Amino acid sequence: MLKGSMPALVTPFKDGAVDFDTLKRLVEWHVAEGSHGLVPVGTTGESPTLTHKEHEAVIACVVEAVAGRIPVIAGAGSNNTDEAMRFVQFAKTVGADAALVVTPYYNKPTQAGLYAHFKALHDCAEIPIVIYNIPGRSAVDMSPATMGELAKLPRIIGVKDATGDLARVCAQRITCGPDFIQLSGEDATAHGFNAQGGIGCISVTANVAPKLCSELQEATLAGDYGKALTIQDRLMPLHQAIFAEPGVCGAKYAMARLGLCEEEMRLPLLPVTEPVRARLDDALRHAGLLN
Repeated sequence: MLKGSMPALVTPFKDGAVDFDTLKRLVEWHVAEGSHGLVPVGTTGESPTLTHKEHEAVIACVVEAVAGRIPVIAGAGSNNTDEAMRFVQFAKTVGADAALVVTPYYNKPTQAGLYAHFKALHDCAEIPIVIYNIPGRSAVDMSPATMGELAKLPRIIGVKDATGDLARVCAQRITCGPDFIQLSGEDATAHGFNAQGGIGCISVTANVAPKLCSELQEATLAGDYGKALTIQDRLMPLHQAIFAEPGVCGAKYAMARLGLCEEEMRLPLLPVTEPVRARLDDALRHAGLLN
């Protein structure tokens, strides 16, 4: 069910509020462009600065707009286990296909604490859970051994791996088994990630270039890594430019250039600087997205 290119969907704002009309239009655009799933209210969805009410409203809006055409993996993470349980249960209630749960940030739990956190979330609702392992943001790294123990639970079905370590994919195949869903959380290595055993990417760049990201993923899943590499060559400057400053800021600038949404985010994030704007414009042209 979960494979291919799945944009880590931005949350559009207008005059400080969530722009639900634009959010619905983005959903339609992604479906038309061939995205294989959508992931609202993750990091790129600015979940840290959404209220709980906004967080839930965005998920509900996306699920309703998608209307079952592609999977929706709802962001449901928190470093407070009770709060994460509430988000997981809400995702189930509104009909999301799975919940994406980041490893608890700031608390720095042990591996046993990570297991206990995800076990509690697994037990609280009948919905598949995808672990989000991003040690650069959460300050804790779930080991392949811990993930392997969690993979024994029937509703812990996969991982969004943002370690940037391609060897980790192979290590997790050993501990979690070859059917455990491994999704890249890093655009620049998504091509190689699938060669190691991954089957998709939860992508920031797919907010800007969903068709190209979808085509790249479909090529790797068909075993045509030559075609995928040609597409990656078109996308690589865009991957790099988007993350020259915080990724959501780069993505929203590029989306604004393409007329998709306002270039508006919430503090402490700021619009990208002029040098990065120029770099993003060049990358959009290189990808064939801007004249």
